[in-house]
Amino acid sequence: MQTEKPKRFALISGKGAYPRILAESARQQGAEHISAIAFRRETDPIIAKLADETRWVHLGQLGKMLEALKSCNAKYAIMAGQITPTHLFNVRMDSVMIDLLKGLKTRNAETIFGAIASKLKENGIELLPASLYMEPFMPAAGVLSARKPTESEEADIALGIDAALATSKLDIGQTVVIKEGTVLAVEAFEGTNDTIRRAAKLGGTGIVIVKLAKQGHDMRFDIPVVGTHTIKVLRKAKAAVLAVEAGRAILLEREEVIKQADRAGLALVAFNRTGETRDE
Repeated sequence: MQTEKPKRFALISGKGAYPRILAESARQQGAEHISAIAFRRETDPIIAKLADETRWVHLGQLGKMLEALKSCNAKYAIMAGQITPTHLFNVRMDSVMIDLLKGLKTRNAETIFGAIASKLKENGIELLPASLYMEPFMPAAGVLSARKPTESEEADIALGIDAALATSKLDIGQTVVIKEGTVLAVEAFEGTNDTIRRAAKLGGTGIVIVKLAKQGHDMRFDIPVVGTHTIKVLRKAKAAVLAVEAGRAILLEREEVIKQADRAGLALVAFNRTGETRDE
């Protein structure tokens, strides 16, 4: 797989700030031409101001997306940003997407996006890691916030890592929420923020959130991402800790995320897979 940063690439843009930040970071690192593939009802229109050209398609229209990529003469593509989960069940899919899904025994982020990556390759387009150009937003191990986790919270982080590693083998989600040694919630299809809200209803204040990519995670898609919206959800839930994996999670708008965490009294840490929250 291509690991060097190409001067030209197509950015398959989902919702949220991720596509914008990746495009800005790519420009700073020497990208000369960005072709954006944007989804109606999902992608922030600001992407059109950052890209050299933008093709708008409807979610579920895989054939149209492939046509758009070909019209951009794209050899490389990067996927960035989320897709609203419920939209995957109520969009009108074209025959190309229907045929792709029919070939999948299990449907989750890895199988669906993996199949799309294979489809791109069939059409001469290589899907690159979604972390490309995002290295400045991927923290090393350590405490990022002003507040450090307490001894009890450190124990909950360790439990959360064990639980997340176990459940990640099932490809059902990346987030586990714990409080005082009890696993309150495991992320399913609803996404991180709704998992946090669900756990807060059960455990109240002081919950500990662990977000972890599975062993051997395909870094081309579905990388753990935390942005300001998640911090707002954590603040409203009066959560105690958010722990993400060092070097394998992205903090969008990193400085603002840390600032908001401090305002909320939230301990924000990046851990190594051993559970250490310091560089080894």
